[in-house]
Amino acid sequence: MLAYLFERFPKFSQTFCYREIAELFRQGVRPAIFSLRTPDLGPELSWDPAIVSGVHRLPEGDAFARLADEASASLPRVARKTLHEWRGKDDSLRLHQATYIGVRLQKLGVRHLHVHFAGMAARTAFWIKRFFEIEYSLTAHANDIFVPNDFEIGLSQIFSKASAIVAVSDFAANQLRNRFSDAASRVHRIYNGIDCDKFQPAEPSTPPMILSIGRLINKKGFDVLIDACASLRNSGREFRCEIIGDGPLSAELQARIDRHGLGKRVLLAGPRPQAEIAVRLSKGTLLVLPCRVDADGAMDNLPTVVMEAMASALPVVSTDVGGVAEMVRDGETGLLVSQNDPNATAEALSRLLANRELAQSLGRKGRERARELFSIQKNVHALRKIICSGAL
Repeated sequence: MLAYLFERFPKFSQTFCYREIAELFRQGVRPAIFSLRTPDLGPELSWDPAIVSGVHRLPEGDAFARLADEASASLPRVARKTLHEWRGKDDSLRLHQATYIGVRLQKLGVRHLHVHFAGMAARTAFWIKRFFEIEYSLTAHANDIFVPNDFEIGLSQIFSKASAIVAVSDFAANQLRNRFSDAASRVHRIYNGIDCDKFQPAEPSTPPMILSIGRLINKKGFDVLIDACASLRNSGREFRCEIIGDGPLSAELQARIDRHGLGKRVLLAGPRPQAEIAVRLSKGTLLVLPCRVDADGAMDNLPTVVMEAMASALPVVSTDVGGVAEMVRDGETGLLVSQNDPNATAEALSRLLANRELAQSLGRKGRERARELFSIQKNVHALRKIICSGAL
């Protein structure tokens, strides 16, 4: 039997994880699901009760402590000694969570555990393998490998014990193979997937609609987009721009919009559920995501919204950050510009707004590429071959 372990599931900002589980269910694989923390449902309304109701969320406080202590009684003496030695250390909670979960995995007959992100859940899986000899694999994404947190059980230890490591872009896979050569043969690249049939080819409205979607954080580059919109307005271009999402930079970005006098052109639309995002994409003219690498190395890897825009036949303007260039082929499915360059971003937007034939051509080819590379059905099938071989 297969099980999944998440730090938090479901999570509104990580719908790619939920889609993977939903597709596994559709393909007849129903893993046990454990979540270390409470779910974050956000404004999304389409969570499947058959999935969400079955999630085993760990209890908290005294209830968890009591149950974890009960579970530890069944551990071998060496494992109990390790628990004692880790008492009071940073991240010692992972060992107790591993004990609580491991006992339940054994009772369920679970033979393999898969986790997303090389963080809290992966560190817990490391200890589950140590205490219960249950194999684990993981999917690594972006900041969990680009700017990992500093824990005693770090990436080297996590990867050394994982039976398989899935990266969601060639960029990330190659980086992992170079940094962790001992694990190179166990690194696989499988793109995240979407259900392309849920996205219809866009029928642009008038005036043109520039869309951008994501958490309002620095690495997304929304400040660059706002400055580019100011340049477009100053050049006489007619357009509207919607930035869909929420995050810590909301007030700062709104102030930037106000300083530029763009209140009637650029809207911070807040977070929206998946169905509404699909509708907005179907009415858009193009998608822009001016990603950047933060000073600490944080960056996007494979932004889901780019897949969704491509599936909606929208041309994409973005930057060559992480795995973006594996999605957006410059001059074929969109345009790539330099990071932190509002002028180059404005020029790319202006080019597509002025040349509808070019924009539609890029959009059509993008839709074809999305169906070829990012089909949730194909990509989950490929994942199953890796993580289910020893579990079923």
